Amino acid sequence: MKSRTKVTSSLRQASAALTRATGSNPATPLCHNAAAPGMRPLTAAAQPHRRHLHDQRPRRSGAPSNPAMSFPCVDALESRSATLRQQAAAASASQTRTDSTSSGPEPSYTVGATQIFHSNNPLLLDHGGRLVEFDIAYETWGEMNADRTNVILLHTGLSASSHAHSTAANPQPGWWEKFIGPGLALDTNKYFVICTNVIGGCYGSTGPSSIDPSDGKRYATRFPLLTITDMVRAQFRLLDHLGVEKLHASVGSSMGGMQSLAAAVAFPERVGRIVSISACARSHPYSIAMRYVQRKAILNDPNWNRGYYYGQIPPHVGMKLAREIATITYRSGPEWEQRFGRRRADKDKPPALCPDFLVETYLDHAGEKFCLTYDPNSLIYVSKAMDLFDLGRENQVAIRAKRAEREKALREGGGQGGYQQDACSLTLPDTPYEEQPEHHEEFERDGLGFGGSLVGSGGSNYSGPGQKPPADLVAGLSVLWDHPVLVMGVASDILFPAWQQREIAEALRMTGNRNVAHYELSEEQSLFGHDTFLLDVKNVGGMVRNFLG
Repeated sequence: MKSRTKVTSSLRQASAALTRATGSNPATPLCHNAAAPGMRPLTAAAQPHRRHLHDQRPRRSGAPSNPAMSFPCVDALESRSATLRQQAAAASASQTRTDSTSSGPEPSYTVGATQIFHSNNPLLLDHGGRLVEFDIAYETWGEMNADRTNVILLHTGLSASSHAHSTAANPQPGWWEKFIGPGLALDTNKYFVICTNVIGGCYGSTGPSSIDPSDGKRYATRFPLLTITDMVRAQFRLLDHLGVEKLHASVGSSMGGMQSLAAAVAFPERVGRIVSISACARSHPYSIAMRYVQRKAILNDPNWNRGYYYGQIPPHVGMKLAREIATITYRSGPEWEQRFGRRRADKDKPPALCPDFLVETYLDHAGEKFCLTYDPNSLIYVSKAMDLFDLGRENQVAIRAKRAEREKALREGGGQGGYQQDACSLTLPDTPYEEQPEHHEEFERDGLGFGGSLVGSGGSNYSGPGQKPPADLVAGLSVLWDHPVLVMGVASDILFPAWQQREIAEALRMTGNRNVAHYELSEEQSLFGHDTFLLDVKNVGGMVRNFLG
């Protein structure tokens, strides 16, 4: 209240000073043609000369004051657009001549040979959509034993393919190359490891870039909304095909860690052990926000064309920006401080508005590598599935009710059963959101905060919003009360902060589970942030190997 009084007093003093300086009536708005009471307004010719910031006439010397800056980064984007436009035109002409089904400049989004499981049985999705048939691309390592009890299902991150490790058919190193093999974290002397590309993806599994068998055209944004559990159900169709009744373990990191938990919640009797690394049991606002701006970068690219860019120029500019944003969340500030500091790419050249600092060139390179190797629509759909992730009881009950209603509609109506994809009824508020002071007061009064320390498997030190996991989440995870679970987090992770893994571990313990191992790597152990699960063979790989036995 005192600070508000001081501000009000200062404003009054400033107003009085302005009145003295201009001689104007405070009640009369200041404008160019305003006249005092009883006086005629000044004509334009009689108006006193006033100098304004943007209307001064420049002194013309015949040459610009400064040379125009060059933008090689923008030139590169325009050049790529031109190349893609030419490729699209050539492909369109070729299609006209040969009536080929393949067209357009977009890549095939494949990373090599995979095995394909095709299901002709429709897959009903949580939010009402349906895939009348679908493919799952997968790869395997090791050998399945006679009773099929040594199987590990490895789940991927958002944009990863099934190629977690090299194979005879595809000798290129995989994204978890150093974690899979004889004597490694996923020991192929003991286990048969399966990794799939999720539905919604673009590396062989059915996704937005796939052909809709109903009309022979690409799904694009006619593809239905997905959930993490939808992805898991499709994976278990593959397990049914392979004759696997129960997994030895469900293993995953990042989005894969979400899937690992979701698989056990959806099929508790079919999962033996659970490994969830750098993940969460429900998505939180910060990570939702970061994925939202990535999607917005793509949607705002004119070439996105509401998802119907196949056969045309893909939204490569938006994809590049989306990847740059994502890369910021994958690593940590302390690592970049050591790795890049304030160093510029070439300190002998003048500063530039294009990538100049080393960290800028790093982000630019990350965006360049990614923008034409992953389908933009897949990024939109799969990232949205991550945002919708919530293993709380209330959400599970609501989804089950929605699925039951949809199944009934399909039985009674057949075909689409009344489902409408374009069912969005969201409207923007009339007034923008404003921060409410009482929210801060409640936050401080309730002791809500973020913090943490190194935690081993012997105890719990959960410290996140609300201090205790919500009862709804505990209830949602109650089916895992007796499953052995390994939960790992990294203190330097800003995308999935370590308190979110503490939340998982504590919620599981509150169900009565006494088989929860929780480890958190300190910043001294890893500065690599969220990407630690891809890089730290010693700590991450070692703990996974020990847990699996």
